[in-house]
Amino acid sequence: MTERNVDIEERHVEHKSDSSLVLSTLIKYAAYLIIFFGILYFIVRYVFPWLR
Repeated sequence: MTERNVDIEERHVEHKSDSSLVLSTLIKYAAYLIIFFGILYFIVRYVFPWLR
């Protein structure tokens, strides 16, 4: 058998979280949820009572 000399390259990756990016994403999805529940409230409050 022949031995192979294989150099293994080590990489150290630092994950830096950008707090402003995280905050803007949080605000965006919070706005989506508020809009969704607003539409749902409108449907339940004004559309469903008319079906009776």
